[in-house]
Amino acid sequence: MRRNYHIYFASVAAVLVLMTACTPTVRVEAPKEPITINLNIKLDADVRVKLQEEARKDIEANPDVF
Repeated sequence: MRRNYHIYFASVAAVLVLMTACTPTVRVEAPKEPITINLNIKLDADVRVKLQEEARKDIEANPDVF
């Protein structure tokens, strides 16, 4: 019983070619439109500073409150 290595080699090569053809491709491309970042930030630092100053004055005026 003689094995035919040519057919075996051809089938293995065909399977390897088919497996290579099915690998996914990853592409990194720059976007066509510019990237916009919308930051909805409310600045309330001024209000906090005023409240801290008023709280300091109230604590100094009434030291036994706390």
